[in-house]
Amino acid sequence: MSLPEIAACLAYAISVWLAARNNAHTWWTGLIGSVLYGWVFWSVQLYADVTLQLFFITTSITGWWHWLKGNQGEVLPIRRTRPGHFLLLLTSAVVVAGGYGLLLHTFTNAWAPWLDSLILTFSVLAQFMLMGRRIENWYIWLAVNTLAVPLYAARGLNLTACLYLVFWFNAWHGLYHWRKELREI
Repeated sequence: MSLPEIAACLAYAISVWLAARNNAHTWWTGLIGSVLYGWVFWSVQLYADVTLQLFFITTSITGWWHWLKGNQGEVLPIRRTRPGHFLLLLTSAVVVAGGYGLLLHTFTNAWAPWLDSLILTFSVLAQFMLMGRRIENWYIWLAVNTLAVPLYAARGLNLTACLYLVFWFNAWHGLYHWRKELREI
């Protein structure tokens, strides 16, 4: 367990806790965690996760702005995604994961290119849904965390694996709160 992993875990824990509480400060704390985790994942050859951190840096800035500005200055409400659209998004994420996994498998020494790529694409999907305040983001985060815990543990990132286990429970908590808020709208 390295100092960057400890600091990244702490920043991400705060960020995810804030996201479940529908708090805009989730974005700047996530930005800090993304920078730190980029370094951590590079050091253990999880290159799709490094790519994911670059994506999270960009989306943290965008999400922060989007949540604060919403629609014409109003706060963006929590909403649902049509089932057919959601299925299309999931299918697209799996196809992109296969392509990226093939690239990593062919051209790098990535440790788990297929699983790492699936975590990447599902995380991208979940992040976009979170930015748009789509309630289904929590289901995707549940899948990401279910896949990430054993992968990170296998690479010796035990603190990170524990954090993602906490994230799994937090995703349930976020889903509960967002459902409750959606019913009140």
